[in-house]
Amino acid sequence: MKIIDYIKKDWNTGLCRIKVTAKQPKTEIFSVLDDGTVKIRLKAVPEKWKANKELISFLSKQLDVSKNDIDIIAWASDQLKLVKFKNLK
Repeated sequence: MKIIDYIKKDWNTGLCRIKVTAKQPKTEIFSVLDDGTVKIRLKAVPEKWKANKELISFLSKQLDVSKNDIDIIAWASDQLKLVKFKNLK
């Protein structure tokens, strides 16, 4: 199963735990941890919300949804984030 398919599988709950590593060579989905957390590497630096903005932009492109349909609802300033997807099909 592709990792994107794994994220889409959780659309019933609308929530996904994501662990972000910033300042990487490229932005990519890296793996899924045993607890279901999706690991994503981001090229952006973790300053002035740049990494969070890149995460939302990246997920919206990967999942083919609007940026407005993705919210970081918890732990926005941490590596581990709780992301909520809205209006998904």
